[in-house]
Parts: sequence; C-alpha cells; structure tokens
Amino acid sequence: MALYDRLPRELRRWLAHAALPWSAPSALTLWQRALREAQGDVQAAQAVLSRVEARLIARDSAKVWGLHHPSAINAADAPEARH
Repeated sequence: MALYDRLPRELRRWLAHAALPWSAPSALTLWQRALREAQGDVQAAQAVLSRVEARLIARDSAKVWGLHHPSAINAADAPEARH
C-alpha cells in the first residue's frame, strides 16, 4: 500500500476508476512513459493508459471468451495489444 500511496496523484485518480487490478510498479512505469510521450500533458497521459487498458481487456476477452465476444480482438490484427 505504501507504493500506491507514493504514486502521483493524477495516476492514483486514474487507477481509482481502472477496470484492471494494476500493480503500483507497472502502473507507474506505464504512467511515466505515457507522460513522456504526452510531453507532460496529464489528460493525454491518462488517455494513453485508458487505451492500453482497453487493448488488454480486448486481448484477454478473446482468450477467455473467444474471438466472437463483443470485447474481443484478434491479437494478430492488433499487434500493439501485446504489451
């Protein structure tokens, strides 16, 4: 919990509404990369995290419920989903 408490406030705010159970270290790594790519724009970085999470959910949906599930994507069609 101490690791979570040390995360940036904006990241903790995003994690409070995340669909996946992100670990503090993996969330921080992704956050730092997204913030760099967004040139410090917090909202843009949060949007990056949301897109990554959506791709992970879609990938996992295909594995769990099959490619015909509404949330599923074919990993071959979306190589960026392989994070």
